[in-house]
Amino acid sequence: MTAHFINRRSTSMVVAIVASFVFLYRDVLTKLVNDWWIDENYSHGFVVLPAALYFAWEKRDKLYATASRPSLFGLFIVAGSLGLLLAGILGAEVFTTELSLVGAIAGSVLFLFGWAHFRLLLFPIAFLLLMIPIPAILFNQITFPLQLIASRFGEAALMMLQIPVLREGNIIHLANTSLEVAEACSGIRSLVSLLTLGLVYGYFTDSRNWMRTVLAIAAVPVAIITNGLRVAGTGAAAHFIGAEAAEGFLHAFSGWLVFSSAFLIVFVLHRLLMWAFPPKVATTTPDEKVLVHTTA
Repeated sequence: MTAHFINRRSTSMVVAIVASFVFLYRDVLTKLVNDWWIDENYSHGFVVLPAALYFAWEKRDKLYATASRPSLFGLFIVAGSLGLLLAGILGAEVFTTELSLVGAIAGSVLFLFGWAHFRLLLFPIAFLLLMIPIPAILFNQITFPLQLIASRFGEAALMMLQIPVLREGNIIHLANTSLEVAEACSGIRSLVSLLTLGLVYGYFTDSRNWMRTVLAIAAVPVAIITNGLRVAGTGAAAHFIGAEAAEGFLHAFSGWLVFSSAFLIVFVLHRLLMWAFPPKVATTTPDEKVLVHTTA
């Protein structure tokens, strides 16, 4: 099939599939938006969707220039995704239904346009996974270790500052108060948000896939370390100022300050890597130059 990316027939199929998609996944989409709105751990979902759409739109020229060769394998992926949707609805498993949403999108692209278009849209489609809330059982398995890491980091930093401290699990006891490194202070929120921001930043600032991967991976330890520093800073403020320093506006402001610092570290890391591994500049030889002929 040599038809271009968009023609009358494919447009009709796209419209029909999108309408069916919205109808089948209307409850899933509503639940997703509701989670983004009420749960601060997933508020970045409002950024993920438009960013993914922009990533896809940015490739429009390549998509137009690529021949459409629909693949029946995409139909199997769509069928499997609908099976996941049904299983999630019957089993009241929200994560399964939301995961099937991304699978249905991937399968639809493959079925309508083929592997070449799917490869071009692979990153925008995979990026959508970041908008899906982590299952509660997995979320708890991640947050509690992060709470302990932040607590230990804070304890070690406070001891280096010669501040008397005693830690019991995720509870840090000071001379005048006790601090609990709760789930909200585990750093999971800043970790996921920084990972998302790192992917977006890498996508726009560097065309090398290895550099984008490094920036995304680096976001994880950076988020963990800066959150540990936040816990230590909160403990120091509570010691010298009082327990009120660990509550209210100062506590919320420290979260924004630490997240901004974490992104600054990722930015500086990218600058250093750019200096150490500068991108290759495309050069042309004399034989490759285009000769322009003029007529009198």
